[in-house]
Amino acid sequence: MTTIGLATIIPFLGLFALFIVLGFYGKYWRRGNLNDIHEWSLAGRKLGTTLVFFLLGADIYTAYTFVAIPSGVFAKGSLYFFAIPYVALAFGVALVTMPRLLALSKEKGYITASDFIKDKFGSKTLAVLVAITGIVSLLPYIALQIVGMQSVLIVMLSGITNSHTVQEISLLVAFVILAAFTYTSGLRGATLTAILKDILIWITVVAVIIVVPLSIGGFGTAFRDVKPSYVTVPNSLVTGYATLVLGSALALYLYPHAINGVLSSESVHKLRRSTALLPLYGIGLAIMALMGILVYAVPPAMNFLSHFPESSRGILVVPSLILYSMPPWFTGIALLGIFIGGLVPAAIMAMSQANLLTRNIIKEIRPNTSASSEIRITKISSTVFKFVALGFVFTIPATYAISLQLLGGILIIQILPAVFFGLYIKSLRKEALIPGLLVGIFSGTFMVEYTNHFGALTSSLFNIPIFGSLYIAVVALTFNLTISFGGSIIMNRKDGLALFQTKKQ
Repeated sequence: MTTIGLATIIPFLGLFALFIVLGFYGKYWRRGNLNDIHEWSLAGRKLGTTLVFFLLGADIYTAYTFVAIPSGVFAKGSLYFFAIPYVALAFGVALVTMPRLLALSKEKGYITASDFIKDKFGSKTLAVLVAITGIVSLLPYIALQIVGMQSVLIVMLSGITNSHTVQEISLLVAFVILAAFTYTSGLRGATLTAILKDILIWITVVAVIIVVPLSIGGFGTAFRDVKPSYVTVPNSLVTGYATLVLGSALALYLYPHAINGVLSSESVHKLRRSTALLPLYGIGLAIMALMGILVYAVPPAMNFLSHFPESSRGILVVPSLILYSMPPWFTGIALLGIFIGGLVPAAIMAMSQANLLTRNIIKEIRPNTSASSEIRITKISSTVFKFVALGFVFTIPATYAISLQLLGGILIIQILPAVFFGLYIKSLRKEALIPGLLVGIFSGTFMVEYTNHFGALTSSLFNIPIFGSLYIAVVALTFNLTISFGGSIIMNRKDGLALFQTKKQ
């Protein structure tokens, strides 16, 4: 195995030092009272088009995204290219829903989606259920950012004795630093570091897609020897591919950290502009996905991967391709981009979890919680969530963390009727939305367990006669929507009939 030298380590550590400086400088950037929940969690709702573009880019295109998609393509082929059309569709969904949510949030002071749910439907129960769903769905998501960071450390520390211990110490130090500047700087620190992360990722993407094909003789060389399933989606998986695109697109902006980024925008107009620019990241994602195929044409990288178990090779595809294709100094820059690409979204995810816990669960139990207590609890719980995820990764194999993320996506989409349809449809009833949400969650959980024979979760596709393989999240959402809308229609008609009879009397 190749041992990383100083030419790689120096730019990596130098840029990481810049990352730390930017994180702590956030406290002084665009000064505000960081003991105010709006200022700490949403940067005072003052982020313009460019800053929201970078923040949402960091929110959505994470270390795991840049590791998992190439990993899926490397292992299973074209099915994982679903990520390309899904992000394009997701921004269409965002343009329809997020400006409306932002306008209402500015008018009524919402910090979370659960704030909107409680106000819209007058239901503490529904708001708490949405909050719990958001918190639970993000736990494995944060853990997967750490898995992405681990892939960088595995490559950098290969050939070093006690490398596993060094990995864990490195991750612990990185998360202590992250927790410290998030506690002091809030979303401001995350925004500044997001800019650095996105710049490094874009430099990496552009360089790799130029250098690697030139060095191997073009894309044709890479595609020449791959299986047919790497070029086209097999007929048996077409419906699975289509529903993965649909379900993932509908779920993306339901995640609490995505909503947190949206609500930090200065205005609806600027949010629309930044969202219209975000498909640029889809181009970068498409290039990253191609790396799962390009790596097959780079023998030194494939030889490096052969030293690892087959189940864990996928997450190392991008770091190993960079290591064996780029000059050492650039390798340090690129690997740092992926590494902090896990830290930045992990910070925002933990902040959004903390907001849900404090505002929509603890304050429902203790409604007299003061503003000072709220911000203190939020900051502390944000720190706790980060280290819970870190402990999760230290104690549970990465394979299981990845599996649980499949379940997280199935869970979060179940809040869609209340959040997305609730923005526009007045006739929805909380009495129908609550059982709809619960049925969606339990049916989705059962189907994913049944599909995987109640063992390790490796698939999120459920086979239904006639329709074929379908993304479980979409099937469970169909049950949810049927109950939510069907129940609301029945109750509204019943109330209408009762009103008519009362007037008749």
